Amino acid sequence: MKRLLIMASLLGAAPALADEGMWTYNNFPSSKVKEKYGFAPSQEWLDKVRLSSAKFGGGCSASFVSADGLVMTNHHCARGCIQQLSTAKKDFIANGFYAKTAAEELRCPALEVSQLLEITDVTEQLNTATKGLTGKAYADGLKAEMARLEKDCTTSEQFRCDVVTLYQGGKYNLYKYQRHQDVRLVFAPEHAIAFFGGDPDNFEFPRYDLDVTFLRAYGKDDKPVKAEHFFKWSEHGAKEGEATFISGHPGRTSRGLTVSQLETLRDVSLPKILFRLSEIRGQLTEFQNRGAEQKRISTNNLFGVENAFKANKGKLEQLSDKNFFAQKVAAEQELRTKVNADPKMKAKYGAAWDEIARAQQSYRELRKDYESQENGLSSQLFWTARALVRLADEQGKPDAERLRGYNDANLPQLKVQLMSKAPIYPELETLQLAFAFTKLREELGTEHPFVKKVLGKESPRSLATRLVKGSKLADLKTREQLLAGGKAAIEASKDPMIQLAVLIDPDARAIRKRYEEEVDAVVRKNSELVAQARFDVYGTQIYPDATGTLRLSFGAVKGYVQDGKQVAPFTVMSGTFDHATGEEPLALPKSWLAAQKTLKGTTPMNFVTTNDIIGGNSGSPVINQNAEVVGLVFDGNIQSLGGDYGYDETGNRAVSVHSDALIEALRSVYKADRVLRELRPDAASGKGGSGQ
Repeated sequence: MKRLLIMASLLGAAPALADEGMWTYNNFPSSKVKEKYGFAPSQEWLDKVRLSSAKFGGGCSASFVSADGLVMTNHHCARGCIQQLSTAKKDFIANGFYAKTAAEELRCPALEVSQLLEITDVTEQLNTATKGLTGKAYADGLKAEMARLEKDCTTSEQFRCDVVTLYQGGKYNLYKYQRHQDVRLVFAPEHAIAFFGGDPDNFEFPRYDLDVTFLRAYGKDDKPVKAEHFFKWSEHGAKEGEATFISGHPGRTSRGLTVSQLETLRDVSLPKILFRLSEIRGQLTEFQNRGAEQKRISTNNLFGVENAFKANKGKLEQLSDKNFFAQKVAAEQELRTKVNADPKMKAKYGAAWDEIARAQQSYRELRKDYESQENGLSSQLFWTARALVRLADEQGKPDAERLRGYNDANLPQLKVQLMSKAPIYPELETLQLAFAFTKLREELGTEHPFVKKVLGKESPRSLATRLVKGSKLADLKTREQLLAGGKAAIEASKDPMIQLAVLIDPDARAIRKRYEEEVDAVVRKNSELVAQARFDVYGTQIYPDATGTLRLSFGAVKGYVQDGKQVAPFTVMSGTFDHATGEEPLALPKSWLAAQKTLKGTTPMNFVTTNDIIGGNSGSPVINQNAEVVGLVFDGNIQSLGGDYGYDETGNRAVSVHSDALIEALRSVYKADRVLRELRPDAASGKGGSGQ
């Protein structure tokens, strides 16, 4: 894998003319875009693009693509919904789905799509609230002011407000979202073409995927949302050299972290994550071999694990590269030298890096207990139990004193998740909990008080089996009663999963409190100082690390060189059949084999652009300067896996489905005229729809 070069932004200065940066909408470098591509996005253009974009679920991107609330995202982003709507008799993951009429659109059990309405700078309010504070006082002051700002902003359940930390605390913005909680499935292709090539092709190029799903947002009147802002479809799609823009929600990057933080990631966090993912992958693979139903209910889990493993492996390889890391060290030393050369800056910022390093040592000492007790038990039933237990406790407190995530502004979304009608599978739950209990004992040791409290005299398998068999939390009415009954209902509950959550919550809260005060508060406070030092030295025209919030990147359709060979920027639909072997994961679905002769083989299938993206951008629209859809992001190439820590335009590429391929597949393979008429009426076949 080609190693990244340290770009100017990593030294703190704004990038020159590289297509670098996941830019916030209130600090987009239109002049730089004009200098390179001859087009300067206006404020009106930016507002339209922002309001046409959407956040999808908990970690993906999407966009509105029709006036009737049609939403486009990736198949792998909507997999949770698709699987939840599936049964053993109707497997929409394997066989695809198409609603030929509005009445056939199926509501996703626990899905939210949201639009970013407003951005407000609240840096002054947060800095005032935490001025002169450190440690616990700083953590409490920051949490309280964030909760106040979010509560004042959230005027009804139709909205959600989040305080977003930018530049590691150098700035804070308040984001106000319009929430759409009634989201219904309209169209999804088969898994075999949506993830054609499987894990071997993941993060690779050339690719031949139709990774798309269309859904529809509905209002409270049970009618489709009338979208005032949406992306129209390009008539001709993207061409080589054409400027492209990607509007989406990149997860998290670590380009602004200090060297000590990167060392912790390299030496502690990432290796642990990879070991854990490897074991989970093995367990899920074995589980899938038990039978067809086990494979059906766990495929989504395995997809997520394999994707995460490959992504984190790329991150570790990047940080393990000595030349790359030496450049990170040099960049930090340059900034610290400039700070120390100025007595005023040295007095204000000089100790910040050492304080962050001290917090990293504290984290290493707390890590086992914190990760095991606060984050170690992963299963849907246990998550539900803990959320109900904590919600009952937190609602009795002033909003400013609650755990983050349980504030008034967060409650509508939390309650939707708790009341989801999504199925819970006992056999899979037992597998996940037994593994979690085994790792808990392995990590902390058999004599650890927390291990003894959780396991008692039981084995991990027997405890997991007893908890899952005895719990009634899969029943919606049981959850409704516990939610309505509050603390009294929780205390009276005989549900073993609730009882476990009650038993261990004091320990988990205690270690979380230590982490927040000894690690998080110290890092946040001193990261603010590092960010301010960077502003003082290099200026403010730089982009912040990704935070899972809406960003806009610019770039162009462009190939690259790999292993001395030129990689063309496009693949074509005929290449999909050439790439197929007839065996998983390169076996095409029957619908595609049947349509091979009618498909226009020269239609562009997938393509790459120089846009700077990261995980979370999946489902983002690729648009041209007319704000028209020319593609749909679904991946990055292998060179992009180090993009968490830097960007190198020579090889880093975003991988997308071409807009023409989407139209051609809907028309020639799926006869999905109902969808086509919303996207491009001229492209409809006029032969009527026939779903899978």
